[in-house]
Amino acid sequence: MRIKAVVATDKGGPEVLKLMDVDVAWPQGPSDVLVELKAAALNPADVFFRELGGYVSGSGPFVVGHDGMGVVKEVGSGVRLVKAGDRVCFCNGGIGGTLGTYAEVAVVPEWQLAKVPDNVDDITAAALPLVAITCWESLYERAAIQSGEFVLIHGGAGGTGHVAVQLAVLRGARVAATVSSPAKARIVTDLGAERSINYRDLDFADEAIRWSGGLQVAFDNAGAEVMQKTYRAMAPYGRLVTLMGVAPDDADLNAYNLNLTLHNVMMLTPMWKGLTDQLKRQADIVGKALRLLSEGKLKLLISGEFPLADAARAQTFLSEGKAAGKVVLRISS
Repeated sequence: MRIKAVVATDKGGPEVLKLMDVDVAWPQGPSDVLVELKAAALNPADVFFRELGGYVSGSGPFVVGHDGMGVVKEVGSGVRLVKAGDRVCFCNGGIGGTLGTYAEVAVVPEWQLAKVPDNVDDITAAALPLVAITCWESLYERAAIQSGEFVLIHGGAGGTGHVAVQLAVLRGARVAATVSSPAKARIVTDLGAERSINYRDLDFADEAIRWSGGLQVAFDNAGAEVMQKTYRAMAPYGRLVTLMGVAPDDADLNAYNLNLTLHNVMMLTPMWKGLTDQLKRQADIVGKALRLLSEGKLKLLISGEFPLADAARAQTFLSEGKAAGKVVLRISS
């Protein structure tokens, strides 16, 4: 089968992304499903792999993208969970080897698919899987946030942050979020945050302490410097989750002296390590998040839509850091 897909032809900037004809083998395994893609979401990880190469195929060319939504076209002989015509979304591929989602079709094991409710549109469903898994694992499974706890979400208006704010609020937490502008402050408060902190104007750690007296939970998706500054804002025995790798302790040894628990979350690990049970668990998370969307308890903000051929421009837009919410490629109607 010959399809159009966006290929990272080398390591580098957006210019290495090329729309090309690629071959896709079908049929494949008995549990595999052929999905005609309608949309694919962008994530910062897409830029990471474009710049540094795929985990699986090293520096060789590969199709980018993890998040996809589409319609089931054909199924393998052993598939029982979905059928032709079902609307589905998933997080799969984009790390080398398996075809990514910047493409006209995807081949996905049935256990990684979640059925999309009728009242959830294509673009929203495409934008959901990776951020839902990331935030759910971070806040519900690792940090195990409880009602009434003080929680700080960094980058609260971003693609990941705005979902984290909502999931924390749904658990009854008192939420503050760091932002970079008054417009983004309005977004996080509209989503349920009790406090917004403009980190360009204020010392976010001082403001967090003043607000909470000491945070029980913090969610870092900004990197080592921000994580290190967050240590002193934590309450004793606080829990800090990072998507960026654990930072060293600060000069006052707050992480040590406050007895903090530090969690790494890298939600792509089950994919590149081939951990089937964990992939099934992650698909279950996506299903739960879809129900929240369907019931109006969760919303996804979409800040940009681009055609598949403009994937390089879409990644540039994402990397500029101005987007509030998610950026999505529209592949077919």
